[in-house]
Amino acid sequence: MIQITPQMRVLVAVEPVDFRRGIDGLVSLCREALRSDPFSGTVFVFRSRGSQAIKLLVYDGQGFWLCHKRLSQGRFRHWPLGREAATELVAHELQVLLCCGNPAATGIPPAWRTVGPQAHL
Repeated sequence: MIQITPQMRVLVAVEPVDFRRGIDGLVSLCREALRSDPFSGTVFVFRSRGSQAIKLLVYDGQGFWLCHKRLSQGRFRHWPLGREAATELVAHELQVLLCCGNPAATGIPPAWRTVGPQAHL
């Protein structure tokens, strides 16, 4: 079982991928298109062309986990955009995305911010 924690890095592929790809195909995509190390423990998130399914790929130190979620109705309407091949999310934003929500609309303050007299400026 995997658990997504706030300490984990989450990279979301902006463009859809061919869902016929398995672990090896997604690992090569992580290296080539996303320019990231698939063995780093990063959670990689991909969506299908029709936006009806997503896959999560993560290495846990022993092997790869590949999780697939396909919606019975509707699509993943809110998908992160960016000029790069991937965009980074934090754990709570990924949870919102997995529930078909908009991760950009969570309204949760950043994890690190200035505390003290300067915080009110």
